Amino acid sequence: MIQPIAPVNTGMEAKVIHSDVDTVSRPYTAVHEPYHLPVRRVFITETPDVGAVPGRRLAVKDLFDTAGVRTTYGSAIFAEHVPTVTAAAVVAAQDAGYVSVGKANLHEFAWGITSDTPHFGAVPNPLAPDRIAGGSSGGCAAALAAGLADVALGTDSGGSIRIPSACCGTTGFKPTHGLVPLDGCWPLAPSWDHAGPMARDVAGCEALLAALVPGYRPVADVALADVRAAVAWTGHADPLVRARVEEVARLLGAQPLELPFPDDAYDLFAGEAAAVHRELFAAHADRYSENVAAKVRRALSVTPEAMAADAARRERYRERTAALLAPYDVLLTPTMAMVAPPAAAGEAPIRARALSLTYPFNATGAPALALPCGTAEHGLPASAQLVGAPGTDALVLAVGRTVEAALRTGR
Repeated sequence: MIQPIAPVNTGMEAKVIHSDVDTVSRPYTAVHEPYHLPVRRVFITETPDVGAVPGRRLAVKDLFDTAGVRTTYGSAIFAEHVPTVTAAAVVAAQDAGYVSVGKANLHEFAWGITSDTPHFGAVPNPLAPDRIAGGSSGGCAAALAAGLADVALGTDSGGSIRIPSACCGTTGFKPTHGLVPLDGCWPLAPSWDHAGPMARDVAGCEALLAALVPGYRPVADVALADVRAAVAWTGHADPLVRARVEEVARLLGAQPLELPFPDDAYDLFAGEAAAVHRELFAAHADRYSENVAAKVRRALSVTPEAMAADAARRERYRERTAALLAPYDVLLTPTMAMVAPPAAAGEAPIRARALSLTYPFNATGAPALALPCGTAEHGLPASAQLVGAPGTDALVLAVGRTVEAALRTGR
């Protein structure tokens, strides 16, 4: 059961982490010296890990309700909000023996990719203090990279599990849309929202997914030679990120594929988000960060006609993508076109490029795995994305497990 420790101090006090920061995802990332990691910016509320066994320490994104434990959704409006009911996915994880170590910091209302808010501070990247941890599940990825948790429960509406995983050199899985229940989780844009596991390796993601989804069973190991793989979008990546992903393509014998990007469907996404925030924003606009307030104001202008047009475009993209990927077991792409961006850049200059390779699979609802695959620009990790057809979650994870092993052994 999740139990609170004490009200969080939102100041920037620091705790030195000397766990496995300098061996995270080895050999994929460069060795980094530990630094004073502000734990109070990784977790909004810490919870005791009494009874946790190795591999079972769980970070819970502070978007999921936890009975008796403060749940803020990353918002000042809910700074002292304590739910009475626990989210279904958290209950499932607890029932499987996972023990919470904290409610992880995030981008306000999960609407952003930096996990930097004025309310609870910027989530630090344990690999590089001058880089973002990614978002919106930034606290989850940072907790994993710093050795503060073994697994994490995150959400992903455009890349919010996979982008932080790429930034922090960890592993994250966005399941098929609807596979993991979102009851008791604050929505962003419901037809785009996914919940899923994050960990330091594929096995950790598989174990947590098995807890979250009744009846889920991992697939046995697959031989790389038996995998039918395609590769796309590497040309959009920075040179070293591209090189690392192309190494994975060679392991898989992946065939190049011309895969289109979806037409702009932002009005559909924004219109759904506007429905979530309309009443709250009307009452408390002054308590939103300007970053998210600007997005809400834009979203409130979206018309039903624009949403309907976007929904039709999204459906056409789903059909076209399904046809192109039908001959293959998995599609390989970079997770992000670049390594973790500098924190000083802010969100606006990096948002479109950071989301460009992840959000298409929120549009299709397909399972997608972010997997660290080597050291790239600035000595920071590159990340490969493996995507399957909706419903092939176990196969995608099995291929990821095999690729992970091949990268570790060099074979």
